[in-house]
Amino acid sequence: MTEIVVEISRWAIPIILLLIPVYGYLRGVPVYETFVTGAEDGFKVAVKIIPFLVGMLVAIGVFRASGAMDLFAGVLNPVLQLIGVPGEILPLALMRPLSGGGALGIAAELIGSYGPDSFIGRLASVMQGSTDTTFYVLTVYFGSVGVRRYRYALALGLLSDISSLMAAIAICQIMFG
Repeated sequence: MTEIVVEISRWAIPIILLLIPVYGYLRGVPVYETFVTGAEDGFKVAVKIIPFLVGMLVAIGVFRASGAMDLFAGVLNPVLQLIGVPGEILPLALMRPLSGGGALGIAAELIGSYGPDSFIGRLASVMQGSTDTTFYVLTVYFGSVGVRRYRYALALGLLSDISSLMAAIAICQIMFG
């Protein structure tokens, strides 16, 4: 039975990628022309978001290189110790709303240093899966469509990140603590 499931999962995406153009063709859609138009539009969007992406990456680089992240982590570390959260996880919690790649690098370092089955490794893994890159979303996606006034999006995104972080900590403490 497991061999059948493995084969189905192995072929699922190629079959879907084949069925979509076939379905479009059967419905009379000019498949190739539509694909080229979509690719052209996608390239325009990619070119349009490059300045926003570069600005965000430079800001993240300055934040980390200046020592501001370490300073902020040092200030919050005593508070986290009171609630049983290891201070080593704080750089990941700070980087996750900023950059997925940066957060992944920090998570990989934590897992490499403490092991995947350690509390820190498990907490880092749960945090990676439960929070989002809020500033990346605001910068790149909002910037690509021309949204200039974020209104409550930033506050709600950060609130979501904080609640996800707290939920990840609580779940890991209950499951693995």
